[in-house]
This record gives sequence, C-alpha cells and structure tokens, in this order.
Amino acid sequence: MDVDEVCRVLYRRGGVARRRDIGGNWRAVERALSSGRVVRLARGTYALSSGKAPLAAAAAVSGVASHASAAQLWLMDLVTAPAIPHVTVPRSRKLTSDQVVRHWADLPAEDVDGRVTTPLRTVVDCARTMPLPEALAVADSALRRGLVSRPELLARAAATRGAGRAAVRRVAEHASARPANPFESALRGIALDAGLTGLLPQLPMDFDGWSLRPDLVDPALRLVLEADSFEWHGGRSALAADCRRYDELVAEGWTVLRFAWEQVMFDGPWVAGVLQRTARRCAVTADVHTSLSTAA
Repeated sequence: MDVDEVCRVLYRRGGVARRRDIGGNWRAVERALSSGRVVRLARGTYALSSGKAPLAAAAAVSGVASHASAAQLWLMDLVTAPAIPHVTVPRSRKLTSDQVVRHWADLPAEDVDGRVTTPLRTVVDCARTMPLPEALAVADSALRRGLVSRPELLARAAATRGAGRAAVRRVAEHASARPANPFESALRGIALDAGLTGLLPQLPMDFDGWSLRPDLVDPALRLVLEADSFEWHGGRSALAADCRRYDELVAEGWTVLRFAWEQVMFDGPWVAGVLQRTARRCAVTADVHTSLSTAA
C-alpha cells in the first residue's frame, strides 16, 4: 500500500477513518502523514487534509456542522466526501458564505451536541437530502457503530414531518447494521431503487460441508450480489477463494452478480438495469421450479 492507496481508502470512507479500517501497513500511513495529504485527528483516527474542518467552518458562521459533515465527525461511512463543509444555521439567520453548504433549521437542543448535530439528527438530515444509496450508507454505519438504535431511528422517522419525510421513512425501514461497508450499502440502495426489495445483507448460507455470508442474498430469487473491491479481493489467495465460493454457489443453482466499486459509485443506472433484467429472469426460473415441484 502506498500514499495514494491510503488516500483512496479514506476518500471511499468519506474522508475520515479509523486505523483498522484503512488496512495495509503502518509505514504507508506514516508516509501519508508525512506527505501532508493525511492528518491525524485523534489516536487511531485519520482524515484527508483537503477541505476545511467542519467544526471550524461551523464556528466561523455561528452554526452547527450537519448533514455529510456531521456524519464525517461521527465517523459514519459516506459514499462521497463533501467538497466543502455542511453547516446548519437558524432560519432567521442570513448566511451568504460560499465556503460552506448552507442549511437552515431551528434545531432543538436535543438535536445538537456541541457544534455538531447528534447522530440521530445527522442520519435524518442525510436521509432527507441524499439519494437512497448514499443515505443508506450513512444510516447503516450509524447502526453498525451503535451510534443510533433501530427502534429510535424508526420512531424518529415516524415522527418526521415536512419535506423529505417519505425518504426518511424509507431509509429507516431499510437501514441495517449488517452491511460491512458503504460500498455494500450503496449497492443495496441501487437495488432497492431498481425494485429489488427482497435482498438481505450478510445472510449466512450453509451447504454440505461449507458455509459463507454473501454481501446480499435474495432467497426467493436465488440471487446473490457481491460488492467486490480490489482493495480486499486483489490478491491471489483472495481471487482463488472468490472463485471457489462463486462456483459453488452456481453449482447449487444460484445466480451470482459481482459489481466493482467503480460501477456502483459511477455507473448506477447500468447496475440497476443489470439487476432488473437478472431479477426478471430469476423470477421466471423460480416460477418454473415451483411448477415442476408442484407437478411432481
């Protein structure tokens, strides 16, 4: 792993990550720090040095770091790091600065923690304003890290009013702590937008003598989706393990689709089209198998 790879990992995690999430070797992280492209926020926590610090930007306009910037500060996973900080100020405040993304809201005290929105408020704000794949990555990571609980997220979504309430409720309904990273969450968000509602994240599957936990599984369609990152699947041993796993699934009658990070992040319409076409074929196959079983 070199400095560029360290920066790419941080970028894919929204600009901020813990040491264990970066992976690779310690010397690469030290070289990234020495280059100035990466900064240490706290013990074991690192960030890209590009862009203004959200808390400093919020303080400069007497506002609160919010939305994607608050998600960064709480170490929630982001599909895309914000180019400039997101800040929320009271509705009565005039704010003309072009150095921040401006949001207006009269935040209750229970929605603010110092100079940043609380985790629950942050998830709701992101759900209101982000596309589903991006919002789901934030919500999934908040659940995975224990920053919010599913009951309180559902309750908050049910109580949400105003613009974006349907989006908030949709994110709350589908949010899960099971996805391992924002890549998997984004793929599930694209699938949901494409009409595939039966996909379950990280579902354990046991066969004769072997077991696995694919990224997404639809048991009814016998469909498996894998979010394959070169970062984790690029070695020879990883490639061999993947080949064995996918071949075994196909031999057992499952359809397996593998998507690269670049496809999920930058070619969502194509991914959605492939998912829809495959789901239609799988549905026909499932109906045929059901009919044959009934006849037998």
